Amino acid sequence: MYGKLYLCATPIGNLEDITYRVLRILKEVDIIAAEDTRHSIKLMNHFEIDAKMTSYHEFNKFEKAEVLINQLKDGKNIALITDAGTPGISDPGEVLVSRCFDEGIVVSSVPGPAACITALTMSGLSTRRFAFEAFLPREKRDRQRILEELKNETRTIIIYEAPHHLKDTINELYKTLGDRRITLLRELTKKFEEADRTTLLALINRFSSEEPKGECVLVIEGKSFEEIDEENQQKWESMSIEEHMEYYLNQGNDKKSAMKLVAKDRGVSKRDIYNYLLNLEED
Repeated sequence: MYGKLYLCATPIGNLEDITYRVLRILKEVDIIAAEDTRHSIKLMNHFEIDAKMTSYHEFNKFEKAEVLINQLKDGKNIALITDAGTPGISDPGEVLVSRCFDEGIVVSSVPGPAACITALTMSGLSTRRFAFEAFLPREKRDRQRILEELKNETRTIIIYEAPHHLKDTINELYKTLGDRRITLLRELTKKFEEADRTTLLALINRFSSEEPKGECVLVIEGKSFEEIDEENQQKWESMSIEEHMEYYLNQGNDKKSAMKLVAKDRGVSKRDIYNYLLNLEED
């Protein structure tokens, strides 16, 4: 009989947020795979858990996953924990979970805190649809590519950031997205918890004379459909009808379909486009 992998959510700050079920599982399992054993031992000692810990982190996530898989196959039950929050969200847990599915090993979630959801619900911005980006890539080209994708994102955007990178990230977001409403959340669930609903430009001004402190979550308002429609309208109006037709013909549309799309973009009837092109041919 194979063992089971338990994804155990741990507090993101306040130790009182741990659940009874997580505590029970941590006491019962054979092994606790922790992102940083030095950090997690404090949690274990606080709750008087006999820690049978092993490290599982970003730099050993592939080779150590195979070790853990073999232990699960030997019938060991394993709890996976991260430094704070839910395993598998912005941490290497996703690799181990994927390998468990490959090997037919049962995975069970023992839910609890997650900084991204906590921040979203506190942000005062739309919670119905959201895009979670975690930490932006540090490599410049990948980072710029993600920022360009976010430029027209209509969902609320959630980004994690460390305090020493916060100023640069806010400046980059302002340059790429323009001035947007944003809620900066710091030190979630801790004594100095803060939720500052403001704008990107106001945050730039704030941190021109103040050094950021504490782990941060940025919740940014998505672009409105009205803004996108207005930008598209300006784009189409800057084109001649012939150029607009060519745009859709080059995408593989036949002439009839292209006329229909052009008419829709420009807010006119298909007959108007047909008559314009017919007169052009006659001239």
